[in-house]
Amino acid sequence: MNTTPPDPTQIRFDGPWQHFDVRAGGLRFHAVESDRSIADRPLVLLLHGFGEFWWTWRHQLPALTAAGYRAVAVDLRGYGDSDKPPRGYDGWTLAGDTHALIRALGHSTASLVGHADGGLVCWATATLHPRAIDRVIVLSSPHPRALRQGVLFNAEERSSFLAPFLHNQLPRIGERRLTRRNGAFVDEYFRSRSGKHWQQTADFAEAIERNRLAIQIPGVAHCSLEYRRWAFRSQFRPDGWRFMEVMDKRLDHPFLALRGREDDYILDSLMAESAHWARDFTYRSIPGAGHFLHQEAPDEVNAAVLEHLGA
Repeated sequence: MNTTPPDPTQIRFDGPWQHFDVRAGGLRFHAVESDRSIADRPLVLLLHGFGEFWWTWRHQLPALTAAGYRAVAVDLRGYGDSDKPPRGYDGWTLAGDTHALIRALGHSTASLVGHADGGLVCWATATLHPRAIDRVIVLSSPHPRALRQGVLFNAEERSSFLAPFLHNQLPRIGERRLTRRNGAFVDEYFRSRSGKHWQQTADFAEAIERNRLAIQIPGVAHCSLEYRRWAFRSQFRPDGWRFMEVMDKRLDHPFLALRGREDDYILDSLMAESAHWARDFTYRSIPGAGHFLHQEAPDEVNAAVLEHLGA
């Protein structure tokens, strides 16, 4: 058994991309793009979900770059090789991170693509910094108010979502759960959320191996859980009430919402009901895919993303 925690730089995997650091909002973010010589192209910022890191966008980076965009995938605060401050995992600060990243990358606006928790950051950034956002694509990520309503009033959604969410609120227990047995949680988590077809592939095995490595980086387990702890605890505090009030705004940005049809974690109704908060809202489901649809069905997801960006 490996007893030495991995160094954060170990997730800077070689490939048809380049790694670099971006300083934004007082933090250092690790970022990846396919070609650093095309900074004058429209920026598409890729924001990963819980338990992942930039690697989740390996299928989207080359496709977006080939289509004429500057695609940049980042490790969110607390993840991968980005800084891991002890606080700042609230919706206000995370939206500020995204806005600061757009500026630090030399752009005034960007389109956002976010999966799960990264999608919630997209919703928050479009609401709090609307002038910096062109278009938004959210994957397996309903609007925060739709998610709250679903958990409160939909028994099926509450059953699938709330139990693991509450378990992660317990200090230290959640961290141990994520890191024990060399990150075995990642294997269990991905298998329980993904479709059966992807699980039989070499791509799935590689994703498990690399995400197990990333979750064991010192500080990552704690920081990743802080996103979810704030989301729950803030519901009982003035900062959370105020955040939900501010989020109750209908946005003008063109939105594309995607969900894997086999996703039992985020239900179809939550994605569809998110249309209430966007005037221009398109929702599609991807057959044969689960919660990690951009990895499970990259060709279908890439085609939908590129169509939306070029509309």
